[in-house]
Amino acid sequence: MRIDAMGINHYYGSEQVLKGVTLSLKSGGFVAIIGESGSGKTTLLSILSTLLHPTEGSVTFEGKGLDQWGNIDTFRRHNIGFVFQFHYLIAHLTVRENVALSALDTTTVDPLLQQLGIARLAHRYSDEISGGERQRSAIARALVNSPSVVFADEPTGNLDTKNALAVYELFKTFSAQGRGFVVASHDKRIAEYADTIIQMEDGHIVKISQ
Repeated sequence: MRIDAMGINHYYGSEQVLKGVTLSLKSGGFVAIIGESGSGKTTLLSILSTLLHPTEGSVTFEGKGLDQWGNIDTFRRHNIGFVFQFHYLIAHLTVRENVALSALDTTTVDPLLQQLGIARLAHRYSDEISGGERQRSAIARALVNSPSVVFADEPTGNLDTKNALAVYELFKTFSAQGRGFVVASHDKRIAEYADTIIQMEDGHIVKISQ
């Protein structure tokens, strides 16, 4: 899915956190938005992923604004996946139940768990598995409806090096299969895996590398 952001300014109260950001993201690929804390990367990710409406400017998806896509929840469920720093798995549901809860077609759940290497954990609860396994479960939940693009905000922030790099490898593998990933991170190691790196400073995009 092509995403175009045009003239994005965003304020929290009187503080301007995005300053005239214009950006085009083509379908597919692994895009990393990097920058220090306060650079505006998470706010930009939130706007691109429809979770936040910009103070000024516009975002279009395949050339159409959100008002042209109809119901926003339906649009998200069919087109967008989300992965966050904290997995947000529901504690009283098993791994499989957490993933199936979001599924439009539950027959996709078990093959996806297998592909992500967590099929053996299907009937366990989140407090019975490791941090890396929880994040793989959250990635499965994001992918279960085959969205056009998955947005991830600091998805490795709570993981050790081994598990963090494994998450980047997963993103790279799925992006090679045609799924788009847009990931905000302060972890510079992500640059070794991403196809496109967008560097932010003080609310501006200062460099785009491919």
